[in-house]
Amino acid sequence: MSAIGNIADAAATFKLLHPKLVRVAYRMLGSVHDAQDIVQEAFARWIAIDRSDIREPEAFMRRTVTRLCLDQLRSARRQRETYLGPWLPDPIVGDNEEDDVTLPLMLALERLTPLERAAFLLHDVFGLAFDEIAQTLERDIAACRQLAARGRRHIREARPRFQVEKQRGLEIAQAFYTASRSGDLTALREMLAADVSVHADGGGKRPAAAAPIVGHEAVMKLQAELARLFGVNESRLVRLAFICGLPGFITQEADGEFSTTALDIQGDSITAIYIVRNPDKLKHLH
Repeated sequence: MSAIGNIADAAATFKLLHPKLVRVAYRMLGSVHDAQDIVQEAFARWIAIDRSDIREPEAFMRRTVTRLCLDQLRSARRQRETYLGPWLPDPIVGDNEEDDVTLPLMLALERLTPLERAAFLLHDVFGLAFDEIAQTLERDIAACRQLAARGRRHIREARPRFQVEKQRGLEIAQAFYTASRSGDLTALREMLAADVSVHADGGGKRPAAAAPIVGHEAVMKLQAELARLFGVNESRLVRLAFICGLPGFITQEADGEFSTTALDIQGDSITAIYIVRNPDKLKHLH
């Protein structure tokens, strides 16, 4: 077969695997842009090598993507130490909830070492055997089992005890949007759990609280202030959606910028509100 034919076949194989590879990279990094860059680098390496001896292209490319992500994570940790305000993963928006990795779990993953994160995701989320994980991480199988176990212990509390039913979650998101924009503080007070928290990521580029706001009264005070601002500067609902697996919504603010709000719901109470306002993290939604 000609070199051109070989490259065409390699590109076709990569195209089929592209969504899976982006999924791995995003869950490793929490950044859509970085995930796409990593997968593109993996593609360049796939095209450049001799592929004649590679029996499992998917395993090879997943291994390449994971190793590139590990390198990226080490520099990302340093960058986040100087990040202005709370850091949240880029919002992934869909019409259906994702069962494997929700936004709270993504935040819990941030507390793991890069190797713990990789071992946990590859085994517990993507279902890979430890022999493949050992090859990927260049550790023995026993060490990879320990890495995954440590990761599992750290993030156990981030697993939802139960998930709100899809339609009910979107109904609560709609009610929260309506009450927060109209200034219906009575309705808001009834929706929020006693230990509710607000996490807003502006990245220093958009106004946002410099630290998480925790507790019912503190959050109600914030909502009252926001209601006054929304009364002057209109906020338009773009659509309801699941954002990183949580019910929420996308809005367009008075200045034309987009924002996402995701709600962690237990029962019928909102326990956490995650708002992404950093425009760098919202470009893929335009």
